Amino acid sequence: MKIDSSVSGIEILDWRRIELSRGGEARDLDWLLDIGGGISCSELKTLKIIQDRKYQLNLSLEELSEMWRKYLHEQIPLQYLVGKCPWRDFEIEVNPSALIPRPETELIIDIALEKIKANAIKTGTWVDLGTGSGVLAVALARYLPQWIGYAVDCSQEALDLAKRNFRNLAINSKVSFHLGDWCQPLYPFLIGKVDLIVANPPYIPKNHLRELDALVSKNEPHLALYGGEDGMNPSRKIINGAINCLSSGGWLIFEHHFDQSERALEMLLNAGFLEVNFKNDFQGIRRFAIGRHP
Repeated sequence: MKIDSSVSGIEILDWRRIELSRGGEARDLDWLLDIGGGISCSELKTLKIIQDRKYQLNLSLEELSEMWRKYLHEQIPLQYLVGKCPWRDFEIEVNPSALIPRPETELIIDIALEKIKANAIKTGTWVDLGTGSGVLAVALARYLPQWIGYAVDCSQEALDLAKRNFRNLAINSKVSFHLGDWCQPLYPFLIGKVDLIVANPPYIPKNHLRELDALVSKNEPHLALYGGEDGMNPSRKIINGAINCLSSGGWLIFEHHFDQSERALEMLLNAGFLEVNFKNDFQGIRRFAIGRHP
């Protein structure tokens, strides 16, 4: 029997008070109420004033309570419990086969669009290496509908997730999916033909793994986190592959650990990239490495 999920404002407020008494932060519970229940932050403010109004929830309060319990006591991320995560202007499906997309990774898209606009590129070819849930690839497909895209991942489960997200969010895009290790699936047919490569690779060094929050270390795939002894093994492979796949003037943009900027830029220069530079994240920390193929 389906639980009636039509509730009044006062019932939602009482539920919220009781759940917060069990622990956790109000902003996290309100996120669950918004993304899981369908009550936005603006609606939450309204129901505090008009408490007798009825609201139709996407999930019942009982279901939301069970998710909150698992989040608090089993340390499972709310995004995995709800099965989706807001990112830029869309909501993407997420599950434990892929990393939960972080807000700062949105800046990769901003940097890419800035480079494309500055160089007046109308059409071209982009590649998303280590696509995971497909979040970067979906964004590129939506912003660059005339371009051809390639999404690559070494996990079949992640690729399956990315394909579902494309069916829901960018069904008419010209994107193909490839299973393999970084640029390897692109050889030889894309050598020298790619205009843009983006990546948010695993970059956590071995000695930082134990410092990760339990929500991350217990749930998100190790494959998407661990970057080797110094955290830069995937970045090395990406740079070495990109220098072969990019066309003249093509751009490589990738995310890295907070303390890896100098080494990332040095590797780009040693590989022959030009206009090597960095961008900061929202906290003002060097987080993104950029290079242009000669």
